Amino acid sequence: MATLYDEALPYLQLEGVGKRFGAFQALSDVDLQIRRGEFVCFLGPSGCGKTTLLRIIAGLEQHDVGRIVQAGRDISALPPADRDYGIVFQSYALFPNLSIADNVAYGLVNRRQPRAAVAARVEELLALVGLPGSGGKYPAQMSGGQQQRVALARALATSPGLLLLDEPLSALDAIVRLRLRKEIRALQRQLGVTTIMVTHDQEEAMSVADRIVVMNHGVIEQVGTPMQVYREPATPFVADFVGKASRLQAVAEGDRWFRAGALRLQCPPGQAAGFRPGAPVALYLRPEDRLVEGFDATHPGACSGTVQRIEFAGSNCLAEMAVDGLPGQPVQLQFSLNQMEEFGVREGAALRFALRTDRLRVFPATSSAGAAA
Repeated sequence: MATLYDEALPYLQLEGVGKRFGAFQALSDVDLQIRRGEFVCFLGPSGCGKTTLLRIIAGLEQHDVGRIVQAGRDISALPPADRDYGIVFQSYALFPNLSIADNVAYGLVNRRQPRAAVAARVEELLALVGLPGSGGKYPAQMSGGQQQRVALARALATSPGLLLLDEPLSALDAIVRLRLRKEIRALQRQLGVTTIMVTHDQEEAMSVADRIVVMNHGVIEQVGTPMQVYREPATPFVADFVGKASRLQAVAEGDRWFRAGALRLQCPPGQAAGFRPGAPVALYLRPEDRLVEGFDATHPGACSGTVQRIEFAGSNCLAEMAVDGLPGQPVQLQFSLNQMEEFGVREGAALRFALRTDRLRVFPATSSAGAAA
């Protein structure tokens, strides 16, 4: 049930949303704005509150404090049936005794639409999700990927303003999951429906989302585009959770200089505010933030070390380096398979490289559970 509202305003707005389960604080003071037509992923580890937040938006859980506004309408106290959304669950939640056509038509029949109009809409939706002519089958006759397509068609049947996806791909095998997430993203773009997807799979979130909401312990750690979240993590948790990173224990020396073991590294401007000399910090670098050629000994991030271990990851490999002058703090470097051969990267080999100090991210050491001062 769409209502007129100012298109300049967020389509969905959460204001100070909080939720407790007994003594457990599941969500705390969540503020979020989502634009019409945006694809947003709630990303975080198990127990971080992402599914609880999605269920609160759907009205399947009642929040304790805060407000939810959709298309200019306060839906905070509305039951699920009075909210404008379709939802797809991880478990498909299809009716096994109903045909595929009847499953897709379920929401339309409840709205008492004419039978011919319902049948036409069902055929249109099944074609949209790549299952034309499947209306006469039953869920047990469909593969997992096909059942999830049916669930998606059912969620879209009433042309909702908001599509909610609760880890819809996690029960599927890797190949089907990859194909279906591409199809979901393409379909979302085609329809322009505002979409929220819950996932703990960072690769999934990075590949489909316009923006990612990274959550941890019931709070939002960061909201940003996939590139922003990866390149400019706002907290140590985001730096650790999204992608891979080397974390170095270091001490601030002033003027954006930091000492980690025998290494002195200078971070880019804007990354060292508030760090007094002597303060313990954690320095983060992504594995690709390195140079192996085209630098000389005067490079501020020049290092040498020995390859301790190699992790094969398909077209790329991660080499864990024991860095000279940096005992007990290995650094991960990323190489393509061709670079592995070109630079002689193998276990036990010595290697000279330079760290991309312009990519350093700096956080107080005590603000990360995994970083000791």
